[in-house]
Amino acid sequence: MVEKALIRATKLQRKDLLLAGAGRTDAGVHAWGQVAHFVTPFNYDSLDSIHAALNGLLPSDIRIREISPAVPEFHARFSASSKVYHYKIYNDMIMDPFQRQFVYHSIYRLNVTAMKAAAKHFIGKHDFSAFANSSRNDRVPDPVKTIFCFDVIEVGALIQLEVEGTGFLYRQVRNMVALLLQIGKEAIPPDIVPKILATHDRKELAKYSLSAPPHGLCLVAVKYNEEHLRLPSNCPDISLGRHHSVSKCKLPFV
Repeated sequence: MVEKALIRATKLQRKDLLLAGAGRTDAGVHAWGQVAHFVTPFNYDSLDSIHAALNGLLPSDIRIREISPAVPEFHARFSASSKVYHYKIYNDMIMDPFQRQFVYHSIYRLNVTAMKAAAKHFIGKHDFSAFANSSRNDRVPDPVKTIFCFDVIEVGALIQLEVEGTGFLYRQVRNMVALLLQIGKEAIPPDIVPKILATHDRKELAKYSLSAPPHGLCLVAVKYNEEHLRLPSNCPDISLGRHHSVSKCKLPFV
Protein backbone atom coordinates (compact mmCIF):
# COMPACT_ATOMS: atom_id res chain seq x y z
CA MET A 1 0.00 0.00 0.00
CA VAL A 2 2.71 2.48 1.01
CA GLU A 3 4.84 1.59 -2.01
CA LYS A 4 1.93 2.16 -4.40
CA ALA A 5 1.20 5.52 -2.76
CA LEU A 6 4.87 6.53 -3.07
CA ILE A 7 4.94 5.61 -6.76
CA ARG A 8 1.87 7.75 -7.41
CA ALA A 9 3.08 10.68 -5.30
CA THR A 10 6.67 10.79 -6.59
CA LYS A 11 6.09 9.47 -10.15
CA LEU A 12 9.14 7.24 -9.64
CA GLN A 13 9.43 3.60 -10.63
CA ARG A 14 9.50 0.88 -8.00
CA LYS A 15 13.11 -0.01 -8.80
CA ASP A 16 14.17 3.61 -8.23
CA LEU A 17 12.44 4.03 -4.86
CA LEU A 18 14.37 1.21 -3.14
CA LEU A 19 11.70 1.16 -0.43
CA ALA A 20 12.66 -0.94 2.60
CA GLY A 21 10.89 -1.45 5.92
CA ALA A 22 12.26 -2.21 9.36
CA GLY A 23 10.58 -5.60 9.20
CA ARG A 24 7.41 -7.47 8.35
CA THR A 25 4.44 -8.07 10.62
CA ASP A 26 2.02 -10.99 10.41
CA ALA A 27 -1.45 -10.42 8.99
CA GLY A 28 -3.62 -8.98 11.74
CA VAL A 29 -0.71 -7.55 13.76
CA HIS A 30 -0.80 -3.78 14.31
CA ALA A 31 2.15 -1.42 13.85
CA TRP A 32 2.20 1.98 15.54
CA GLY A 33 5.96 2.43 15.14
CA GLN A 34 6.85 0.84 11.79
CA VAL A 35 9.75 2.54 10.00
CA ALA A 36 10.64 2.54 6.30
CA HIS A 37 13.00 4.44 4.03
CA PHE A 38 13.08 5.25 0.33
CA VAL A 39 15.45 7.00 -2.06
CA THR A 40 14.45 10.06 -4.06
CA PRO A 41 16.38 12.23 -6.55
CA PHE A 42 14.27 15.27 -5.67
CA ASN A 43 15.33 18.06 -3.32
CA TYR A 44 12.29 18.98 -1.26
CA ASP A 45 11.99 22.45 0.28
CA SER A 46 9.27 21.06 2.54
CA LEU A 47 8.08 17.55 3.32
CA ASP A 48 4.58 18.62 4.33
CA SER A 49 3.14 18.38 0.81
CA ILE A 50 4.34 14.84 0.09
CA HIS A 51 3.30 13.85 3.62
CA ALA A 52 -0.25 15.07 2.99
CA ALA A 53 -0.29 13.49 -0.48
CA LEU A 54 0.75 10.06 0.79
CA ASN A 55 -1.84 10.02 3.57
CA GLY A 56 -4.45 11.13 1.04
CA LEU A 57 -3.61 8.14 -1.17
CA LEU A 58 -3.54 5.55 1.63
CA PRO A 59 -6.61 3.75 3.02
CA SER A 60 -8.02 5.13 6.26
CA ASP A 61 -6.46 2.40 8.43
CA ILE A 62 -2.89 3.26 7.34
CA ARG A 63 -1.27 6.59 8.20
CA ILE A 64 2.25 7.98 7.89
CA ARG A 65 2.91 9.81 11.15
CA GLU A 66 6.25 11.39 10.31
CA ILE A 67 8.60 11.95 7.37
CA SER A 68 12.22 12.85 8.00
CA PRO A 69 15.34 13.32 5.88
CA ALA A 70 18.03 10.72 6.57
CA VAL A 71 21.76 10.34 6.10
CA PRO A 72 22.81 8.07 3.18
CA GLU A 73 24.01 5.28 5.47
CA PHE A 74 20.64 4.98 7.25
CA HIS A 75 18.73 1.75 6.60
CA ALA A 76 15.33 1.14 8.19
CA ARG A 77 16.10 -2.52 8.85
CA PHE A 78 19.86 -2.92 9.20
CA SER A 79 20.43 0.26 11.22
CA ALA A 80 17.88 -0.75 13.87
CA SER A 81 19.31 -1.41 17.33
CA SER A 82 16.12 -2.85 18.86
CA LYS A 83 12.38 -3.31 18.41
CA VAL A 84 9.60 -2.94 20.97
CA TYR A 85 6.39 -4.97 20.88
CA HIS A 86 3.34 -4.79 23.14
CA TYR A 87 0.72 -7.51 23.51
CA LYS A 88 -2.55 -6.58 25.21
CA ILE A 89 -4.81 -9.01 27.06
CA TYR A 90 -8.25 -8.16 28.45
CA ASN A 91 -8.65 -10.40 31.47
CA ASP A 92 -12.32 -10.31 32.42
CA MET A 93 -15.49 -12.29 31.79
CA ILE A 94 -16.98 -9.53 29.64
CA MET A 95 -14.87 -8.05 26.85
CA ASP A 96 -14.73 -4.29 26.33
CA PRO A 97 -16.23 -4.00 22.80
CA PHE A 98 -14.28 -0.80 22.10
CA GLN A 99 -10.98 -2.68 22.45
CA ARG A 100 -11.88 -5.95 20.75
CA GLN A 101 -9.86 -5.26 17.58
CA PHE A 102 -6.65 -4.53 19.48
CA VAL A 103 -6.81 -6.71 22.60
CA TYR A 104 -6.93 -10.47 23.14
CA HIS A 105 -9.75 -11.58 25.44
CA SER A 106 -9.03 -14.14 28.15
CA ILE A 107 -11.94 -15.20 30.34
CA TYR A 108 -9.60 -17.27 32.53
CA ARG A 109 -8.27 -15.42 35.56
CA LEU A 110 -4.54 -15.17 34.85
CA ASN A 111 -1.84 -15.41 37.49
CA VAL A 112 0.16 -12.28 36.67
CA THR A 113 2.83 -13.07 39.27
CA ALA A 114 3.58 -16.38 37.55
CA MET A 115 3.66 -14.65 34.15
CA LYS A 116 6.16 -12.08 35.44
CA ALA A 117 8.40 -14.83 36.81
CA ALA A 118 8.28 -16.70 33.50
CA ALA A 119 8.93 -13.58 31.40
CA LYS A 120 12.24 -13.01 33.22
CA HIS A 121 13.57 -16.26 31.76
CA PHE A 122 13.38 -14.76 28.25
CA ILE A 123 15.67 -11.85 29.15
CA GLY A 124 19.24 -12.15 27.88
CA LYS A 125 20.93 -13.71 24.88
CA HIS A 126 19.34 -16.99 23.81
CA ASP A 127 18.81 -19.26 20.84
CA PHE A 128 15.07 -18.82 20.18
CA SER A 129 14.72 -21.61 17.61
CA ALA A 130 12.07 -23.26 19.79
CA PHE A 131 9.94 -20.11 19.54
CA ALA A 132 10.22 -19.59 15.77
CA ASN A 133 7.48 -20.74 13.45
CA SER A 134 8.75 -23.90 11.78
CA SER A 135 7.64 -22.90 8.27
CA ARG A 136 10.06 -19.97 8.19
CA ASN A 137 12.76 -21.08 10.57
CA ASP A 138 15.02 -21.99 7.65
CA ARG A 139 15.00 -18.37 6.47
CA VAL A 140 16.64 -17.11 9.66
CA PRO A 141 20.46 -17.23 9.47
CA ASP A 142 20.92 -16.59 13.19
CA PRO A 143 18.26 -17.63 15.73
CA VAL A 144 20.28 -16.08 18.58
CA LYS A 145 18.61 -12.88 19.78
CA THR A 146 18.97 -10.66 22.84
CA ILE A 147 15.93 -9.66 24.89
CA PHE A 148 16.61 -6.49 26.90
CA CYS A 149 13.40 -6.45 28.91
CA PHE A 150 10.11 -8.31 29.16
CA ASP A 151 7.59 -6.63 31.46
CA VAL A 152 4.12 -7.80 32.45
CA ILE A 153 1.99 -4.83 33.53
CA GLU A 154 -1.51 -5.14 34.99
CA VAL A 155 -3.89 -2.18 35.08
CA GLY A 156 -7.41 -3.20 36.02
CA ALA A 157 -8.64 -5.82 33.57
CA LEU A 158 -5.88 -5.00 31.09
CA ILE A 159 -2.59 -6.94 31.08
CA GLN A 160 0.11 -5.56 28.80
CA LEU A 161 3.19 -7.57 27.87
CA GLU A 162 6.06 -5.29 26.80
CA VAL A 163 9.14 -6.84 25.19
CA GLU A 164 12.21 -5.21 23.66
CA GLY A 165 14.96 -7.05 21.83
CA THR A 166 17.58 -6.81 19.10
CA GLY A 167 15.22 -8.64 16.77
CA PHE A 168 12.61 -11.37 16.69
CA LEU A 169 12.13 -14.54 14.67
CA TYR A 170 8.95 -15.22 12.71
CA ARG A 171 6.05 -15.35 15.22
CA GLN A 172 8.49 -15.41 18.14
CA VAL A 173 6.62 -12.78 20.16
CA ARG A 174 3.24 -14.45 19.65
CA ASN A 175 4.73 -17.81 20.63
CA MET A 176 6.26 -16.37 23.80
CA VAL A 177 2.94 -14.73 24.68
CA ALA A 178 1.06 -17.99 24.10
CA LEU A 179 3.31 -19.80 26.55
CA LEU A 180 2.91 -17.02 29.13
CA LEU A 181 -0.86 -17.34 28.78
CA GLN A 182 -0.66 -21.04 29.63
CA ILE A 183 1.56 -20.21 32.60
CA GLY A 184 -0.91 -17.51 33.65
CA LYS A 185 -3.68 -20.13 33.59
CA GLU A 186 -1.43 -22.21 35.90
CA ALA A 187 -1.45 -25.08 33.41
CA ILE A 188 2.37 -25.20 33.49
CA PRO A 189 5.02 -23.70 35.84
CA PRO A 190 7.17 -20.62 35.03
CA ASP A 191 10.40 -22.66 34.96
CA ILE A 192 9.22 -24.43 31.78
CA VAL A 193 10.61 -21.49 29.77
CA PRO A 194 14.35 -22.27 30.11
CA LYS A 195 13.66 -25.95 29.51
CA ILE A 196 11.94 -25.22 26.19
CA LEU A 197 14.64 -22.72 25.19
CA ALA A 198 17.32 -25.35 25.78
CA THR A 199 15.72 -27.79 23.31
CA HIS A 200 15.98 -25.41 20.29
CA ASP A 201 12.99 -27.37 18.99
CA ARG A 202 9.67 -25.80 17.97
CA LYS A 203 7.93 -29.15 18.46
CA GLU A 204 8.71 -28.96 22.18
CA LEU A 205 6.83 -25.66 22.49
CA ALA A 206 3.90 -27.12 20.53
CA LYS A 207 3.34 -29.60 23.37
CA TYR A 208 2.23 -26.71 25.58
CA SER A 209 0.89 -23.89 23.40
CA LEU A 210 0.16 -22.54 19.93
CA SER A 211 0.69 -18.98 18.69
CA ALA A 212 -1.35 -16.26 20.36
CA PRO A 213 -3.87 -14.46 18.09
CA PRO A 214 -2.31 -11.62 16.07
CA HIS A 215 -4.73 -8.77 16.87
CA GLY A 216 -3.41 -8.27 20.41
CA LEU A 217 0.12 -7.59 19.16
CA CYS A 218 1.52 -4.21 18.12
CA LEU A 219 4.95 -3.10 16.92
CA VAL A 220 5.31 -0.01 19.11
CA ALA A 221 8.77 1.26 18.19
CA VAL A 222 11.93 0.63 16.23
CA LYS A 223 14.98 2.16 17.89
CA TYR A 224 18.17 3.44 16.28
CA ASN A 225 21.52 4.77 17.45
CA GLU A 226 21.85 8.56 17.46
CA GLU A 227 24.44 8.47 14.66
CA HIS A 228 21.84 7.03 12.30
CA LEU A 229 19.21 9.60 13.29
CA ARG A 230 21.28 12.72 12.66
CA LEU A 231 19.87 14.98 9.96
CA PRO A 232 21.82 15.80 6.79
CA SER A 233 22.98 19.38 6.31
CA ASN A 234 20.68 21.83 4.48
CA CYS A 235 17.72 19.45 4.67
CA PRO A 236 14.02 20.32 5.06
CA ASP A 237 12.36 20.13 8.46
CA ILE A 238 10.80 16.91 9.70
CA SER A 239 7.13 16.71 8.76
CA LEU A 240 4.78 15.67 11.55
CA GLY A 241 1.66 16.36 9.51
CA ARG A 242 0.01 19.72 9.16
CA HIS A 243 -3.31 20.99 10.40
CA HIS A 244 -5.72 22.47 7.87
CA SER A 245 -7.07 25.90 8.72
CA VAL A 246 -10.19 27.68 7.50
CA SER A 247 -9.64 31.34 6.67
CA LYS A 248 -13.31 32.14 6.08
CA CYS A 249 -16.39 30.57 7.56
CA LYS A 250 -19.77 31.17 5.97
CA LEU A 251 -21.73 29.78 8.90
CA PRO A 252 -21.58 31.42 12.34
CA PHE A 253 -20.39 29.23 15.18
CA VAL A 254 -23.03 29.06 17.89
